[in-house]
Formats: sequence, structure tokens, C-alpha cells
Amino acid sequence: MAKEFDLCVIGTGPGGYVAAIRASQLGFKTAVIEKRDLGGVCLNIGCIPTKALLKTAEVMETMNNADEYGLKASNISVDFPKVIKRSRNVANKMSKGVQFLMKTNKIEVIKGKGVFESAKEVKVLDEKDKEVERVKAKYFIIATGARARQLPGLEIDGETIIEYEKAMKLEKQPKKMVIIGAGAIGVEFAYFYNSIGTEVTIVEIQKTLVPIEDEEIGKELGKNFKKKGINVLTESSVEKVEKKKGKVVATVKTKNGKEQIEADVVLSAVGVTGNVEGLGLEKIGVKTEKGAIKVDKSTYKTDVDGIYAIGDIIGAPWLAHKASHEGINCVEMLAGEKPISINYNNIPGCTYCIPQVASVGYTEKAAKEAGYDIMVGKFPFSASGKASALGHNEGFVKVIFDKKYGEWLGCHMIGPEVTELIAEVVAARDLETTGHEIISAVHPHPTLSESVMEAVAEAYNVGVHLGTPPKKK
Repeated sequence: MAKEFDLCVIGTGPGGYVAAIRASQLGFKTAVIEKRDLGGVCLNIGCIPTKALLKTAEVMETMNNADEYGLKASNISVDFPKVIKRSRNVANKMSKGVQFLMKTNKIEVIKGKGVFESAKEVKVLDEKDKEVERVKAKYFIIATGARARQLPGLEIDGETIIEYEKAMKLEKQPKKMVIIGAGAIGVEFAYFYNSIGTEVTIVEIQKTLVPIEDEEIGKELGKNFKKKGINVLTESSVEKVEKKKGKVVATVKTKNGKEQIEADVVLSAVGVTGNVEGLGLEKIGVKTEKGAIKVDKSTYKTDVDGIYAIGDIIGAPWLAHKASHEGINCVEMLAGEKPISINYNNIPGCTYCIPQVASVGYTEKAAKEAGYDIMVGKFPFSASGKASALGHNEGFVKVIFDKKYGEWLGCHMIGPEVTELIAEVVAARDLETTGHEIISAVHPHPTLSESVMEAVAEAYNVGVHLGTPPKKK
């Protein structure tokens, strides 16, 4: 006999578990179905454990440069299994936190894989595809997330070519690694492994690293990575990967021809695709396209009444914070409330390598292509007293404004702690704050945050700290 609920969420990543909690708060009798660990990719094999690894890399980099701070450090070595163990402990702690939240909010957790029998009923299968439960609900929210995308001819086998989950759980540190793709996942792992002593080559088919970012950001990151000793190959592609004499050999097509690079392992980091398979979507008429469920982006409703979808499963941007907000908005609409619609052009992107990268809104190129007459301001962290005191004065803050109406079109940062600084820009854009209001808002000194204000001042030609004479009006 099926268990009955008002709402059932399939998947407990940052979209699913947040949606379930908000539903319970709003009075829905709620259940979640999860085949792996509560918290999904983000908490278990994504955002959180990778940040633990990157913190280790940052500490290692600081220790290796201790002399710059007047300190002496010697015989520094890496206990790789312990590094991985710390990362797993952080992830496990967060997953247990979600378990606590489920219990506190009286949400029933059903272990297994959810497969639709109809628009109102789901069967739950165990690891052997044996049915263990039936669930009926008035509403279902699909939040099954995404997995690593695979390139034809370069399929992930878990040994020669691995994906991000394997990369954060390797038993032995590779001496050499080739990374395919220089998006957020690729550059974060490139930084991590390079910092702890692995020889890293990163291959990107586009002109710059982090190619979805403003072009100046990608160029700056590439320059910085090369200084760290990372072999950066842009406008290049991996054509094949072979195993020879216990080693992996990647054939790379570059601007100058072909070269073969030997490594212990190749990490494929070429994006993600939605987990749309095996859910019974075809049976009930839920439409998908290019690995994503098609929904009305204002309501998250699929083509089938009572079936909704949020997060990575509905496509880009594949970000945890985006998924959480979609989950909350979806549930509040089901409860008859009127949540503020998400502005998808004001969702920040963050990359946590060192230097960090953060951005929101239009790139300079996109703003021009959209027809805006723009003002651009840049403030380098080399002019920031706080950045110099920290010993991290690489990078800059770049802001873009519409010259006609003063709209803050975009902001792009690379440098220390910029993943924290970007929140000011998101809030300011959401409130339609003008550049003059940012300039007149007194920012504390010395801080990294005042670099945002300084960049805005440069855009409006009233900056005082770069030594450049004001332009004539």
C-alpha cells in the first residue's frame, strides 16, 4: 500500500532538501526520496568537500612561501590520505546536518530510486531494482541533479579517465595529471593538485581559462596559473587517451600542432548533464531536451500537472544557490504565496581556486553585444593595502555600467576572497543601486571590499588611488 503525502521531492541536493524543508514549514506533509546520501552532489562530492581540499592547497601554498611573511618552515610534506580524509569528514558532517534538518522538520526520508508509475505515484527501488516502497503525492518535485558529462571517444572509465568524484577520493596522489576543461571544476582541481606537488596540465578548447567569464578574467587566471607552474594549453583539445606501460598518454592538438603528454591519470571536467534517465519521465509525458527537463521557468512546472522540477536537472546555470532559491520559490507558489521571481541575470558565479574568481551580470563583450553604451572601471588589488598586507595582491575588480541610465550591468573579480565580495554587487543590483550610491557608501578601510567601491569610482572617473588624471568631460 502506498504512503501518501502532500508533496514528495525526488533528490536531496541543495535544491531538493531546501524545497522539502520549506514545504514542511508551510504545512505540507512532505517526503523525500534519495538513493545516495542526503545533501546530494554539493554536500557529498561537490561544493563542500572540494572547498576543504582547496583550503589544504591554500595552506600548503602559504607554508611554502612562509619566508615572505618572515617565518621559517622546512620539511613540509603532504599526507595525501589524510588530506582526503579531512575533506570526507567535512562532507559527512554536512550530510548529517541535513539528516538532522529532515528529522527536525518531520520530513520522511525514503531511501532508494524514485521511478514514476503515474503523475501521482512513484515506486521506490533499492540498489538491485527491487521495489521497496510506493509513494503517492499531490505534487512531486524532481531535483535529481546532474553528473559529469562525457566526451565521445574520451569516456570516463574510473581509472585512465576519471571525473570529479574520483578526483576528490583518489587513494594515491598522482605525480602527473592532465585535466580536460578549464571551467570551475577544472581550474579548482588544477590549483589543488598543483599546490600539493602534482605536475598539472590543463587543456581548454576556448581562448582563455574559465571561458564563460569576462575575457580579461580568463587571461589573468591563465597568467597566474602559469606562474604557479601549471602547464596551460588553451585553444587546444585532447584527441585521444591511451594507456602505455602503466602510464596514461594524452594526445593533445594545440595551436602549434600535436603533442603527447604523459600522466598518471586524466581528469575529464567538461561540464555536466542532467540525471533524467531511469525516472519514468517518458511514461508520464514529462519532456526533456539535451539532458534537462523542460519547465516553465516562472513556476518550474513541467508539461504534466502536479510535476515540477528544479536545480541542475532543468539546466544552466548549474549552481547550488540557484537550485535552493528555485526550490523555495516553487514550494511557496504551490502554497499560494507570491515569491519574488528569480532574476537569472543576477545569479553570481564563484570559482574557488587561488586567485578566486567571482562574477555577476553582463561581461564587457556581452554588454556591448546587447547594445549598451558602457562605462568600465577597474581597480587592481595591487593598489589595495589590505591585499598587500595579506600577501595576495594579484587580480582586480572590474565593473560595467550603462552610460545612459547608470544601470550596474556586471561585475567581474579575480583575487583574494572575491567569492565573498560579490554578494555586495548582487544585493546592489537587486536594489537597482546606482554607482553614485556605491561611491558615497562609506566602505571600511583597510578591507578588500573597498576595492569594489574603488572600481566603481574609476568607472565614474572620480577614483583617487590609481594616480591617473581625470578624463575631461
